[in-house]
Amino acid sequence: MIHGRGIRKEFNGFTALKGVDIDLSESGIYGIIGHNGAGKTTLLKIISGLLTPTTGTLVIDGIDAIADPMALKMRLGYLPEESRLYDTMTVDAYLNFFGDIYGMTRPEIQRRSDDLLSSLSLDHNGKKIGELSKGMRRKVAIARSLLHDPDLLVYDEATSGLDPMTSRFITGYLRNLKHEGKTIIISAHNLYQVEEISDWVLILSEGEEVASGSMGELRERFGSITYVIHFRIDDPASLPGIGGIIQDDGMYRVSVKTLPELNAATAHISSSGGRVERIESRYPSLEEMLMAVGKKG
Repeated sequence: MIHGRGIRKEFNGFTALKGVDIDLSESGIYGIIGHNGAGKTTLLKIISGLLTPTTGTLVIDGIDAIADPMALKMRLGYLPEESRLYDTMTVDAYLNFFGDIYGMTRPEIQRRSDDLLSSLSLDHNGKKIGELSKGMRRKVAIARSLLHDPDLLVYDEATSGLDPMTSRFITGYLRNLKHEGKTIIISAHNLYQVEEISDWVLILSEGEEVASGSMGELRERFGSITYVIHFRIDDPASLPGIGGIIQDDGMYRVSVKTLPELNAATAHISSSGGRVERIESRYPSLEEMLMAVGKKG
């Protein structure tokens, strides 16, 4: 669906993107992460047709996004990091306004608005947008991005600054959109959220791709599984053969990398009078991957 090659963007001598490639062929949720200034928002705006790359090619669902950005905009929904809404409008008037822009009939607008507001659990009671909470305003912005039923959604920090319950609701809502066959490209500082819902992740650093792939592929690249043993013992000094023991909430824990190490450690704990409470297996998180990449320069 999305095929980009050598996407480069320069601003008055500053290069924000340095030849990024992107290939997304199936519907799903795709995360773009990186440190501040990595080029995430620039790439999202290029994919949305809001910026023209200095060089490179970008074809989205058969549309040359560089040559015909207007055709692209009719096929996608864009959510910027800040919800810049018309505060003096009511929610209904706001959605009618954008429905008119998209060439929808008033019955179509009414049907889509009712469906979206219901699915977003947004009961606005005829209030003006400026009277709504930040979470409700974000839901209005999401409804606007979905009004014309686009197949591609580009969301920049969809849950930024929202309370945990609203953030969780929107995350679940994105999952539902994926199941409806939508392709969703997201960027977020909340890396746990990106890791939780993304099928594929692109990691940028100073305008360049440093890694991309499914979460499984990235985990393999940035480190294998780690086993964390949580145990109780009267005297941890009785375990001289096990290093890196950490006291944790009335218990102790230690991390090992391989199954032989795991078996040896648990046997040593038991033979020394300890009791293994649980064993957790964990992979490196996106946050740890991003820290491993670091900022160049």
